[in-house]
Amino acid sequence: MSFEHPNRNNETMRDVELDIMSRPPEHNTTNLDLDRMNLMLDLLGHPEQSFRVIHVTGTNGKGSTARMAEAICRAYGMRTGLYTSPHLERINERICIDGQQLSDDDFIDIWDQTKDLVALVDAKMEEQGKPKMSFFEVLTAMAIWKFADAPVDVAIVEVGMGGAWDATNVINADAAIIGPVDMDHMQWLGDTVEKIAGEKVGIIKPNCTAIIGPQPHEEAVMPIIEEAAACNHATLVRDGYEMTVTDRMPAVGGQVATLTTPNGTYEGVPIAKFGEHQAHNALAALAAAEVVIPVNGPLDGDLVAEALSSVKIPGRIEQIRTSPTIILDGGHNVNAAEALRKAIEESYDFQQLVGVVAMMRDKQVEEYLGVLEPILSSVVVTENSWRDRVMSADDLEKIAVDVFGRDRVIKEPNLPDAIQTAVNMVDAEDELGVGYGHGVLICGSFVTAGDARTMLEEHASPTMKQAMNIHQPVVEPDDSEASPDQQASEAADEAADTLDDQVSPDDFDVFDVLGLGKSASSDTGTGNADAADDTDSTQD
Repeated sequence: MSFEHPNRNNETMRDVELDIMSRPPEHNTTNLDLDRMNLMLDLLGHPEQSFRVIHVTGTNGKGSTARMAEAICRAYGMRTGLYTSPHLERINERICIDGQQLSDDDFIDIWDQTKDLVALVDAKMEEQGKPKMSFFEVLTAMAIWKFADAPVDVAIVEVGMGGAWDATNVINADAAIIGPVDMDHMQWLGDTVEKIAGEKVGIIKPNCTAIIGPQPHEEAVMPIIEEAAACNHATLVRDGYEMTVTDRMPAVGGQVATLTTPNGTYEGVPIAKFGEHQAHNALAALAAAEVVIPVNGPLDGDLVAEALSSVKIPGRIEQIRTSPTIILDGGHNVNAAEALRKAIEESYDFQQLVGVVAMMRDKQVEEYLGVLEPILSSVVVTENSWRDRVMSADDLEKIAVDVFGRDRVIKEPNLPDAIQTAVNMVDAEDELGVGYGHGVLICGSFVTAGDARTMLEEHASPTMKQAMNIHQPVVEPDDSEASPDQQASEAADEAADTLDDQVSPDDFDVFDVLGLGKSASSDTGTGNADAADDTDSTQD
């Protein structure tokens, strides 16, 4: 807690998260304006004016691009603030200072400092017959206040959904990044790419630099972007024109590419993510960093390489296990599925890849599955923890059967069961038992990826516990008879010698990882009920 603002009400992190996440969603058709955010910033004294800003929108790739831009700025010694959504496992993930998410104490502290002002905004809106602040607006206000309080030199801010009326659009960008514009969130942004582009160009502000990623609907979208840039006297930097990716090749853990920006050429840049789309995300991030870093000419190539080779992007084509290979991806629309398929085809050589899929009801489910069908040998349909929005396993099964055929589809409504089923299918075909050429892809939603990540990373297996138990504190020998501690140490050494005989490194059981018994698993939830949904609020 801060000295000036202690935790006055002794709130827990759980209390604060419930306070915030119980508020109305961002995608409420009655609150498509910036009235609440503008009033909040008035009350705060406009802290958003105290730092430079990289603002990122697009149908896909926003989170990856934002994290890459933040890493480059931080490598240059700038103090950074990063605001992203949705979170995969913990709400703290959304707000980072210098690459580190806020601690529970810091998060509670920022809520304690801002909640009375939130109440004032709510009361004013009620007087006017308008909705109170949404949870995304509250989180955005908290992030802006924290960035000013830190203070940061530059804030990298990811749009929630759209652009023009998104809560983040109360900031004025120095660099506005617009990634690929495609069909998603049509019920809020419009049913054509032209309408969606019209919303996203709202982040282009007077005299900023507008950095435009590759556009799958270039003929329809680029005239809208160019007009917005001209109206705001913005400098236009377009992928394929003023900036380019060349000499790209896959490499261990990602890829290497040559990136050319308006300021110079960076050869052989290592990028720690798979897929051509990530190289273009890195290019946009680099061009944006050039705008806000106070350096004339090109940036230092070694610092750029160091930054881009170290960026970790949870839930985006993220390999979290080997033997068997398990990949997580939170993409949920057709464009994301296409990028995922290309990355897997380029970077892996699977003879067998089993999909574990859970999706939201409002997504283009059949189209998404259709894109992935050629790379999946079979698919296990399931459900994630967002019960209000997830498509039922029964409904998803019907669609999957139409796409894959009856013989390639299995239904397991419980996510742990679904993962275990997929792993069993892979193990059955893996004659060597080493995992090469055999894998599991868990995908369809950021909630699905978050649920699975929590299960597979945070819960220690009995095998791990057994290994940890053999490591005892070192006991210094003396001349006396062996003490009980020494005897325990000797026993531990003996256990270590025989550990290989007790534990097979190829053993994998999702129920062990979760600490569940198979009989209990069917009655156990997936555990990520508090994860934000794909639109969160809203991740484009």
